[in-house]
Amino acid sequence: MNLNNLKNKRVILASGSPRRQEILKSIGVDFEVELRSVDEVFSHKLKHHEISDYLAQLKAEQFDDLKPNDVLITGDTIVWHQNKALNKPSDSEEAFEMLQSLSNTTHEVISSFCIKTTEKTETFYDTTQVRFKSLTEDEIWHYIHTYQPFDKAGAYGIQEWIGQVGISEIKGSFYTVMGFPIHKVYTELSLLN
Repeated sequence: MNLNNLKNKRVILASGSPRRQEILKSIGVDFEVELRSVDEVFSHKLKHHEISDYLAQLKAEQFDDLKPNDVLITGDTIVWHQNKALNKPSDSEEAFEMLQSLSNTTHEVISSFCIKTTEKTETFYDTTQVRFKSLTEDEIWHYIHTYQPFDKAGAYGIQEWIGQVGISEIKGSFYTVMGFPIHKVYTELSLLN
């Protein structure tokens, strides 16, 4: 592992996402998961990556009690489509509307992450373009009923059935679409003192 600089650090991942946890673990980082509640509300004046940056920073602000050896990582992901953010759907109907709007179009997935220590807080983001084939109503309902994608921005997970059968093109990082641009996270963690 090249992240020897983290050996004497306590890395805290403030995310309940099993995907983020799995991805961070896959690069050999030892970490603890710690969640603090935050109301994920943002101003509608914010656009594009400003939204996911703001939400990642908002999550980091809940940790004002870090110790000198602590490294906090927070993250947030949005789907940006037709000049608006698609967040997590509240129910099946909203999930259906989102997926129907993504059908046969290209959208952007923006994942931001914040790294906070007692000395500084920095926020980064990455963007990936994703194109869906034309999805039938049956395909959309099958996915919603089988996978319950209510915890996912844009109502889908690229690693699930809909990503396997529905995504025709991707420009950028697969892991950004999963919600954690690990190539950038790794680079920024490697630069910590």
